[in-house]
Amino acid sequence: MKLHELRDNPGAAKKRTRVARGPGSGKGKMGGRGIKGQKSRSGVSINGYEGGQMPLYQRLPKRGFNKPNRKAYAVVNLGLIQKFIDAGKLDAAEITEDSLVASGLVRRKLDGIRVLAKGELTTKATIAVTGASKAAVEAVEKAGGALTVATAAAAE
Repeated sequence: MKLHELRDNPGAAKKRTRVARGPGSGKGKMGGRGIKGQKSRSGVSINGYEGGQMPLYQRLPKRGFNKPNRKAYAVVNLGLIQKFIDAGKLDAAEITEDSLVASGLVRRKLDGIRVLAKGELTTKATIAVTGASKAAVEAVEKAGGALTVATAAAAE
């Protein structure tokens, strides 16, 4: 096969419809917009407009609240920490947030790292993070390690 023999698979590249480019195109003259009227003109934005009737999105009740300054934590499960210790990517003696990021277990810290109890930790490990579930703290202590949670003042 040579470079000049390369072709796309049939049907892979569909030609773009060139609207309003003459009568031969099949979409010429009015460009598929019909004759006159609001929608035939440019600069019209009528999505969600219901002719003066109260729009549906305004008629429905609003529920809930999204806290604008909510903290977002990177989540790590104990099972994954154990997997990384077994693979030699983490040192069980001292696991910090920086070492979790360096090992590739967490992409970025966000507002801190929170440890959850999914999976099992069998190695004695010392972990220092921003947050942890009660079950995670118990699981680490059961394995003979320690999980310290940084105070809110230190995290901010």
